Amino acid sequence: MKIVSWNVNGIRAAVKKGFMDYFNSVDADFFCIQESKCQAGQIDLEMPGYYQYWNYAQKKGYSGTAIFTKHEPLAVKYGVGDQDTEEEGRIITLEYHDFFLVTVYTPNTKRDLSRLEYRLQWEDELKAYLKQLDSEKPVIYCGDLNVAHEEIDLKNPRSNIGNAGFTDEERGRMTRLLKAGFIDTFRHINPDVAERYSWWSYMSKVRERNIGWRIDYIIVSQALSDKIVAVDIHDHVLGSDHCPVYLELAQ
Repeated sequence: MKIVSWNVNGIRAAVKKGFMDYFNSVDADFFCIQESKCQAGQIDLEMPGYYQYWNYAQKKGYSGTAIFTKHEPLAVKYGVGDQDTEEEGRIITLEYHDFFLVTVYTPNTKRDLSRLEYRLQWEDELKAYLKQLDSEKPVIYCGDLNVAHEEIDLKNPRSNIGNAGFTDEERGRMTRLLKAGFIDTFRHINPDVAERYSWWSYMSKVRERNIGWRIDYIIVSQALSDKIVAVDIHDHVLGSDHCPVYLELAQ
């Protein structure tokens, strides 16, 4: 079972930059995107054999998530906890017989950290939600989580301490989630592998010099740890300031 997660930074722009070529070549069972930046009716993707589930932000050209899957779910949810809506379109949950699939575009704290309090509240609510799901059946949780967890997960950790995406608070929330029974699949398989990143600034030559951050994740319940077949970061794939992350699980 192949799972891909990719912040496309605008699906309409990504399609013009080869998105469908990658989509067709990777042949994923579940293909999750974040930051779709579109509204209903603004794009029509031809994906024979796939069900499409979109969560649009109320604000035009902002945020948004989608899941393209070969497998029809038992249920679809677009919120956290008891809610089935989320105004920024940041989450989709698909329920299957043996697991839940959750894709998320985590709120950015912003450069001035003005959204840190909101972000931490989001993290607390999401952790409770994931734990509730995990009590029923295993969870696959993926997306742009907007945090580099450890120093190994970004090129210049010392100069970024306290910056958005590398604050103690954001990193601590990730630590707490993992300690609650979840696994960062890439780091689980590659505990000491450095300089593998999923996001690079658009500043000149940054991606060419691999000055990046690993902020895109596929995280699973510990119950799925023995089913991990392969993990990867497809950093050769262009078309966004992020690249796709990949997980294969035994069925």
